Amino acid sequence: MNKEAAKHHKEAHIHGEKHFLSKFQDYLGEFVYGAIDGSVTTFAVVAGSAGAGLDSAVVIILGFANLIADGFAMSVGSYLSTKSEQQNYHKHKQIEYWEVDHMPEKEREEIREIYAAKGFEGDLLDQVVATITADKDRWVDVMMKEELEMAEETKSPLAMGFVTFISFISLGFIPLIIYVGDYIQPISADLFLISSLLTGVCFLGIGYLKSIVTNTPKLQSILETLLLGGAAATLSYFVGNILERIIS
Repeated sequence: MNKEAAKHHKEAHIHGEKHFLSKFQDYLGEFVYGAIDGSVTTFAVVAGSAGAGLDSAVVIILGFANLIADGFAMSVGSYLSTKSEQQNYHKHKQIEYWEVDHMPEKEREEIREIYAAKGFEGDLLDQVVATITADKDRWVDVMMKEELEMAEETKSPLAMGFVTFISFISLGFIPLIIYVGDYIQPISADLFLISSLLTGVCFLGIGYLKSIVTNTPKLQSILETLLLGGAAATLSYFVGNILERIIS
């Protein structure tokens, strides 16, 4: 491979890595969203079961029922939400095309008002209006962004649903790992304590990822995730404990 070919190969490799990272970041928010819900809700189920003194088999049944049902429900919700956003955007875009075709003077005046409010005036304002309205697609795009303040959702609804489901299942399984292990081979240890520690580590990782998505301080994001997850588990534990005493 000569130097020129090697250079092109390296550039293509770098471009491929950047494209992958860009796609990963596009869906990172949805991954974090699913991971938080999966880990918190499953750990809450585990905590409630521990508070009620239920054995490993029952914890596993309740935990997996929660994982599959809630994970699927969340993925469907994510899919429908993303698809609805896309459909809503395209509906309004078609309306704008109709208005540009049938009420061009009114739409042109709206462009003038938008850019006059931004400080354009005189000949410069006339040139901006003329340039934008010279191309129908550009005209409509400007109206979508400036008048309706709508941006097109480019993420795949199927991918959004899939990412949500995978993150919910994979991170939500962590609180159950030790109980599954105990069911396969009995473990002489405090299962809830081990589950709490594993889930705590999980919360640390999720909190870190959340700080990237929300662009907030890492320590703040980690502590928030730990506190919220711990609060949900504590509440579930005491509810399970109280109900067990009342019922039995």
